[in-house]
Amino acid sequence: MRKGSIKNVRINSEVHKELSQIISYEVKDPRISPFTSVMDVYVAPDLKTCKVYVSVMGSDEEKENTMTGLNSAKGMIRSLLAKRMNMRNTPEITFILDESIEKGIEMMKFIDEVNAPLHEKEKEENNKDSEEQTE
Repeated sequence: MRKGSIKNVRINSEVHKELSQIISYEVKDPRISPFTSVMDVYVAPDLKTCKVYVSVMGSDEEKENTMTGLNSAKGMIRSLLAKRMNMRNTPEITFILDESIEKGIEMMKFIDEVNAPLHEKEKEENNKDSEEQTE
């Protein structure tokens, strides 16, 4: 099976859906934050390995605790995945912390800070225009 094949894409999306449900509803580890979401899943074409990108909203300590909890529950998550999916091989799971959302929010803040003076000028010009129209 090739990496970008339709079958591989279908398996990735199915594993993504199942892992999201397993992490949200089945894993009872208190270290795992309730604001944990599976962002992306890449299953290798030979179905031996799986990279799971996980996003955690919270402090650095909560992120670290969540990753520790997920790594300790890796075996249970894999066995639950094997029960739910009919696959030749159940992939070995590797959890990777995905911080792209936080970086995106940070970039948006920087963009807003840069654009703030421009927006203030536009507001002032709009106020002058509206005052001139009322006169």
